[in-house]
Amino acid sequence: MFLFSFQTGYSASNLRVQGDLGLSISQVSMVAAVYTWAFAVGQFFSGALLDRLGAGRVTPIAISLVTVGIFLFANAQSFEMLLLAQFVIACGACCGFVGAGFIGGQWFGLAKYSIMFGLVQVVASTASSFSQVFINLGLEQMHWRVFFNAWAMFGVLLTLLAFIFIRNRVPATGLGKEGFFAFLKSVVQNIVTVGKMPHIIIVSIMSATTFATWLSMGIIWARRLLESVHGFESGWANLGGSLIFLGMAAGSAVIPKISDMIQKRKPLMIIGAAIQLLCLVALLYVPAPQLSTALVICFLFGLGSSCSMLPFSSAADVVKPDQVGTSAAIVNGVSFILAGFMMSRPGVIIERGIASGVEMGLFDIARNAAMPLLLCAVVPVVLGFFMKESYPVAQLR
Repeated sequence: MFLFSFQTGYSASNLRVQGDLGLSISQVSMVAAVYTWAFAVGQFFSGALLDRLGAGRVTPIAISLVTVGIFLFANAQSFEMLLLAQFVIACGACCGFVGAGFIGGQWFGLAKYSIMFGLVQVVASTASSFSQVFINLGLEQMHWRVFFNAWAMFGVLLTLLAFIFIRNRVPATGLGKEGFFAFLKSVVQNIVTVGKMPHIIIVSIMSATTFATWLSMGIIWARRLLESVHGFESGWANLGGSLIFLGMAAGSAVIPKISDMIQKRKPLMIIGAAIQLLCLVALLYVPAPQLSTALVICFLFGLGSSCSMLPFSSAADVVKPDQVGTSAAIVNGVSFILAGFMMSRPGVIIERGIASGVEMGLFDIARNAAMPLLLCAVVPVVLGFFMKESYPVAQLR
């Protein structure tokens, strides 16, 4: 919650950061993209680190890195320093989402793995939704540097609590007698073994395309679309971005349970991706929508996007118990790699269009810039029909 609230708060603060540091729109989106790319690379190793070292060792260090990164962000004086801050935050954050799911799996067993990942996303998305409103109110009362320095102080407290209270549920095996490099080699081998499985490839792509579209809209582009293109006031545009996260939270609370009830993953993943695609088309191609309509569409967009949680369960369905952490890390890592591109590409397209001197209205510019997002949203709908159902019929309850 601490991490997700800060990252989604970037949606409310990026305009102020842009103005103070004199950033271009492509630099603003690049700051968010660098975090996702560094986060993604770390994801591939986070699952294995948790499997070998346990949450008791990994989690407190991860929180401390995020805290240091937020301090750097709050005191950044240049674009390069913002990038460094995001890199440090990502190094700690890569153990956050997978780590929460990992801890839940250890305490409640693999039979509840799908529900636990859903609950983790519920907390993250709900916190993100309300934090956007909270951060926007805070930024109206104080400078963004003061606000985020205070946010980092909360991280110091959280780090201390993590070192005191977080323990491993089961004894961790450690790096082994062979040392770090042997451990690193085993991690890479495990990633290759799991990552080359056809089903893992398919569900990773489905998760990545759905998640990348959701995150790029939720953090950057939904607010700018509602405010700059459709002309809604800043507060309503922030609310629209928040509803995207709230929709994700609502869907993540119920979709894993529905999946277990009907004993299927595939149809829910296809339906959710289709809802996301239709809502994105509506936001881009319906001119002058009513405010209430636009807000409902934002919520439904997030609701459909919550199907990106099921690939974690589907990946865990087909691997060995000691590879579950690695499968989750692969799915999440691929998702964030693509999310980085989806955050940055619309900004690059907008700047190229403006630089070329093409006379276009805001509505046309928005549709052209969002074309990568549209293509991304189409992929999981189509690919879902080629996916095999993975739900284990004999799963213990």
